[in-house]
Amino acid sequence: MPARLPDALRGVLTGSVLGLNTLIVALSLVPPALLKLLVPVPAVRRTADRALAALASAWVAVNNAWIAAVRPGARWDVQGVESLDPRGWYLVASNHQTWVDILVLQRVFHGHIPFLKFFLKRELIWVPVIGLAWWALDFPFMSRGKSRGALRRDLETTRRACEKFKQIPTSVMNFVEGTRATPEKVAQEKSPYRHLLRPKIGGLSVALATMGEQFQCLLDVTLVYPEDTPTFWDLLCGRLDAVIVRVQQRAIPPQLVGVEHAAERAHVVKLGRWVEQHWKEKDRLIGELLRAAAEPGATAGSGGGRTDEGAAGSPAA
Repeated sequence: MPARLPDALRGVLTGSVLGLNTLIVALSLVPPALLKLLVPVPAVRRTADRALAALASAWVAVNNAWIAAVRPGARWDVQGVESLDPRGWYLVASNHQTWVDILVLQRVFHGHIPFLKFFLKRELIWVPVIGLAWWALDFPFMSRGKSRGALRRDLETTRRACEKFKQIPTSVMNFVEGTRATPEKVAQEKSPYRHLLRPKIGGLSVALATMGEQFQCLLDVTLVYPEDTPTFWDLLCGRLDAVIVRVQQRAIPPQLVGVEHAAERAHVVKLGRWVEQHWKEKDRLIGELLRAAAEPGATAGSGGGRTDEGAAGSPAA
């Protein structure tokens, strides 16, 4: 896409590509999803699941293409994805700053792990087009109640929903902060971290309780934008100049896995301590990466990571 185009025009063009891509893929998901629903035969289900996965992968590949085209000089410093298994099972946890994070993570992990799936509020199934796609791709829907009884119901509902993932390589994504972190929110919350909100472990608790034995490890993702944090419109307009991504594989302690004790306070305390330990490390790492990027003459690749101009470290970008 020619860089000389005005930002607003580029934003409209890429937004149109994203919208059209989403509409076409969402509608294409319906036939194999209905086949899987109406013909509950294992062989048929596996065939339908392969078709659904291929369509989801195609959607990400198209998005990767326009992201690269709209800002070909962007610097993507990605480290930690080379040894991952595209046929594996992963729990992915990341900090969260902007809606751009979702497309960044899909681009970084494309071809390295299975298509990312999120735990979603049950009400989101009614979102036009997107809700249909989420349903077809077996995204787990949950009520996210706050009471212990509601948590138990969510665990049972999600456990049944996740049974199907035992035969399908799956990556479950969770933004641990629960919302986008901004300096204002960090200050308002009086967070003990400089760059992060306090971690909310409900989503991780449900994922570990229902699928913990399936996950090969936790992928602890740190996202940093060394320039100003981009908005989604910035991404569409080609104003995303640099991204730093660090992925760390962390073993999941066996005592945090299983549905039996997921609603008990002792389990919640153990999980909270485990997450907070990693959160402290992540906060320090973000500070180090930002300081390194701010040094005179530094690029987004400073610190030993691999910098890919417009390639995002993904073979299918």
